[in-house]
Order: sequence, then structure tokens, then C-alpha cells
Amino acid sequence: MKTPLKTTPTKATVPTSVPVSRRLALPFGRINYLIMLAGVALIFLGFFIMTLDKEQFGFGFLGLTLGPIVTMTGFLAQFVAILRKP
Repeated sequence: MKTPLKTTPTKATVPTSVPVSRRLALPFGRINYLIMLAGVALIFLGFFIMTLDKEQFGFGFLGLTLGPIVTMTGFLAQFVAILRKP
């Protein structure tokens, strides 16, 4: 019966042609993160606007129109921030 060959684990290396600053860089740029932050703020603002509606079950203008539009704008900002080239 043959014994399996023992191999030593090798350490994965990053190609040396890539500069160190690029290897440690964040996946998005500064502007992307600012747009993401603005998008999150718009989402929270939209939900807050929906809670301000005084109509029964939130069936007024704030709960059915303005709040959802602001919330969707926040989600669109997230979409743009992710797809924008850094």
C-alpha cells in the first residue's frame, strides 16, 4: 500500500506587478461611499416621512406619495453608487 505524498502548504502570493497601494485599496472610491451614505439617509428620511402621515393607516399624501418617492430615490442612489466607476 502506497502512502500519500506529503506536501507543504504554499502561501498564495499576489503578483508583484500590482503596486501595494492598489492591492490594499477599497473596492469603491470616496465619491461612491458618499453617494451610498446619501442614499441610506434618503431611505431613512422616506420612512420617517411615511410615519408623519396623520391619515388613518397612512393613506394620506405623505404615506402614499411623498414617502415612497423619497425612499425609491434613496434606493436609486444606492444603485448608482454601486455601478459608478471609481
